[in-house]
Amino acid sequence: MNALTDLSVQGLSPVVPAAPVAPVTVHLMQPQDSARWDAFVLACPEASFFHRAGWQSVIERAFGHKTWFYYAQSAGQIVGVLPLAEINSFLFGHSLSSLPFCVYGGVAAVNEQARVALTGAAVALAEKLGVGHLEFHSVTAHNPGWQSKDLYVTFRKAIDTDEEKNMLAIPRKQRAMVRKGIKAGLHSELDHDIERFYYAYSSSVHRLGTPVFSKNFFRLLKEVFAGDCEIMTIVKDGNTVASVMSFYFRDEVLPYYGGGTAQARDVAGNDFMYWELMRRACADGYKVFDFGRSKLGTGAFDFKKNWGFEPTPLQYEYQLHKSKVLPENNPLNPKYQLFIKAWQRMPIAMANAIGPHIVKNLG
Repeated sequence: MNALTDLSVQGLSPVVPAAPVAPVTVHLMQPQDSARWDAFVLACPEASFFHRAGWQSVIERAFGHKTWFYYAQSAGQIVGVLPLAEINSFLFGHSLSSLPFCVYGGVAAVNEQARVALTGAAVALAEKLGVGHLEFHSVTAHNPGWQSKDLYVTFRKAIDTDEEKNMLAIPRKQRAMVRKGIKAGLHSELDHDIERFYYAYSSSVHRLGTPVFSKNFFRLLKEVFAGDCEIMTIVKDGNTVASVMSFYFRDEVLPYYGGGTAQARDVAGNDFMYWELMRRACADGYKVFDFGRSKLGTGAFDFKKNWGFEPTPLQYEYQLHKSKVLPENNPLNPKYQLFIKAWQRMPIAMANAIGPHIVKNLG
């Protein structure tokens, strides 16, 4: 009688040796890996549009920042990804983050072994580069020993399959603004180039006193993400009123960059724009409207709350390296108030020329 049979006779469960666990290894994404990287991102519940491989090309070509897109592999399969980019600025500091210019980031993995391996790779790289801090953006915090900041929230809501139910789900005052835009005769058009979008977007951020991204950045987004990046422009009597660039991922629509011209306020152009995007998404079978991130205490935060969306805190986790304090590179920092007022008074042509050189280092 062998040992396993003997245990069964005694009424005990035989001890079966555990199957060997394939080791996890970490690698840098190469061009030939991008397709399987994106296949993993599409399937991984933790991953987002901002984990897609195309962000490496966009960030490097638009801003000139160095990137490291790490993936964890086990038994020949990708089990986790971590996109990282370095920003080294005299004015705004030296950072390694996942991912600058993106709402979400950090490690997206299917098991803890992969998460630990990728986080370890990021920490080692941060030490090698001598950055001030390492930063992850995500919905869920995974690094209890790191510092955090309560600054951003995200707004997400399910889209009903019935258009009228979506309209009635909007609180009364905000719904009245949408109907004002409808009565004003606004309509939407899809654009293949960025010209009308950039006009509306740059006009809007200039009024806010915020540096503008370059046209090249938006052209690259359209080029790299192709059919998953769409521009919708709101028009009245042939004139551009507002425009939004949205991303599509799985069953979600994510309006990400947008703005309105001076006329937009008079005809509820922005209100109509987001309703029209939701209406189109509903008709196309999308199920989630991701309104993106906003800073607490801002007009954008209040605007999204007025739509009946509930804020979800975003987890911004920081591991300090050479820095002694958390970064404060955002418009709510009091030291930037004079800059914002001066920027608002600057001629828009000058602001559009200078802005891209500043904003590329803000992340």
